[in-house]
Order: sequence, then structure tokens, then C-alpha cells
Amino acid sequence: MSDSPLDFAAFVHVVVGDIPAGRVMTYGDVAAELGSLGARAVGRILATSDGSGPWWRVIGADGRPPAGHADAALEHYESEGTPLRWIGRRGEPDSYRVDLAAARHRFS
Repeated sequence: MSDSPLDFAAFVHVVVGDIPAGRVMTYGDVAAELGSLGARAVGRILATSDGSGPWWRVIGADGRPPAGHADAALEHYESEGTPLRWIGRRGEPDSYRVDLAAARHRFS
């Protein structure tokens, strides 16, 4: 794999695109899959992408959905059957987390 940032971005999109429906990886998981410690770089790449890939399948290590996209992500999680934990009332900000123990995907 080349050290070019463009190559890293392309590989991030490949990994994210290969996460099965109903499963998730953390930003750090995606980075580690690519042999990197660049969890923040993964987040930046996804935040600046065109949104055509399954961006909702990459979450924070605490189970939080992508920042600013909790409502849109919830629709995807529910339609895919992603395991969730409710910590507040539905509709309240910050009311759920993805159940990382049940939903985490590993390629190896």
C-alpha cells in the first residue's frame, strides 16, 4: 500500500464498503484494518466524502453514531437490524448508542 493520502482515503472507502449490513466498526477499527493509527484521519475522510457509502457503519469507540447524523444513522440502523442500546427517550438528543459488543465487525 502506498503512503499517499489519496490511496489511504480510497482504502478507507473500500473497508467501509465491505462492512456488512447491521454491523459496525469504530474509526479506530477501520484505521487498524489498514495498518494505521489514524482514527481521526478516517473520520475526516468520511466527513468529507460524498455520503454515497455506508458511513453510518463507522462509529465512535463509545458507540455513538457519527456526530451530527444521529437521526439519519438511526434510520439505517433500524432498517438493518443493528443492535442498539437506549440510554434516553427516543427523539431526545444523544438517546442511543450502537451496542458495540453485539454489532462490532472484524475482518480477521
